[in-house]
Amino acid sequence: MFGARKKVQLETERMTLRPPAHADFRAWAALRQDSRDFLTQWEPTWAREHLTRKAFTNRVYWAQRSIANQTAVPLFLVRRSDDMLLGAITLDNIRRGPAQAGTTGYWIGQPFARQGFMKEAIDAVVHYAFRTLDLSRIEAGCLPENTPSRRLLEQCGYKYEGVAQSYLQIDGRWRNHVLYANLRADRRGRTDVG
Repeated sequence: MFGARKKVQLETERMTLRPPAHADFRAWAALRQDSRDFLTQWEPTWAREHLTRKAFTNRVYWAQRSIANQTAVPLFLVRRSDDMLLGAITLDNIRRGPAQAGTTGYWIGQPFARQGFMKEAIDAVVHYAFRTLDLSRIEAGCLPENTPSRRLLEQCGYKYEGVAQSYLQIDGRWRNHVLYANLRADRRGRTDVG
């Protein structure tokens, strides 16, 4: 289990995945601003105060509460070689009981896209979700035309499950999303019955 007393930090080949901290504000705001056009086509419309220190402070406190309450694990991707913030990944909407499930969401700054960083991060978070949190199902969704994200999910073991109509408001419009899931004990596609 994870909680307020346990520090959540995951290590990949090139990165440390850790919760956001107040000291990350400048790097986060700069990366988001510099990647605005790259990101906004795939994300909900940014609030007017999205890049403000106050909004970021609220994000840090939300991350702390979410980890303590075991409802989400928000993590920043930090390259170890130079402490550069690359993006973020969140295991969110963690559901216990019969579901034992969660949802992954992620973004990466434009200068770091398509270099394998997010694959490392997703693989680490999925492993953490299955092994440490004992989840059984990890879900993800993206816009149908977001081919790089769809390929990434498939490379990380997620399988296509269908389309959710008007799933999220993206860039100000209700948009359909393709849904994927990664299962701890995935028997989909196997022909043996038993």
